[in-house]
Amino acid sequence: MPDQSNYMKKVNNESDLIDRILAGNRQAFKELVVTYQRLVNHIVYRIMPDSDEREDICQEVFIKVYRNLGRYRAEARLSTWIGTIAANCCYDFLRKKNIAIDDDRPDDYAGELPDNTAATDRLAEQQDLAALLRNEIDCLPRHYRTIITLYHLDELSYDEIGRVLNLPDGTVKSYLFRGRKILRERLQARYNKEELWP
Repeated sequence: MPDQSNYMKKVNNESDLIDRILAGNRQAFKELVVTYQRLVNHIVYRIMPDSDEREDICQEVFIKVYRNLGRYRAEARLSTWIGTIAANCCYDFLRKKNIAIDDDRPDDYAGELPDNTAATDRLAEQQDLAALLRNEIDCLPRHYRTIITLYHLDELSYDEIGRVLNLPDGTVKSYLFRGRKILRERLQARYNKEELWP
């Protein structure tokens, strides 16, 4: 089975990378950072899109990864373990600043999103659909934007997203469905195009 073979190769590569880091190889840790930087950025920037401390939190994530790598037991993929650390760092930061973690939980979504007309008009003029979608995703409530990003951009499974965000698979599926629906409705209403979202 090619998929199983690729998976085992990746697991072996991760195991080798971890062994080299634990042996004190700094270059190996740089490889880990390069490999997982995009994932960490996606999580941090989606959970905390307006925070000036995002870069500091990303650095803190990798410091925690480095300090705790010896405890990693491969019960989950390395990406899932690192993603969980990233989400927890964000939630810890929000708690320390007394910012409600559930301030924009999807269940409380009232239907109206902030109006970003000027920004989206510029994006539409440039006909840059990718940038337009990123802009609209940024306007979604925290859990929707995080789950959409992890699923579509980082290609994590429902189970992996659930582990990262400490949510049941069913909730992940529901939030993904509802987030897509809101995104599709918002794009259709704003741009009067019926096929922007598959």
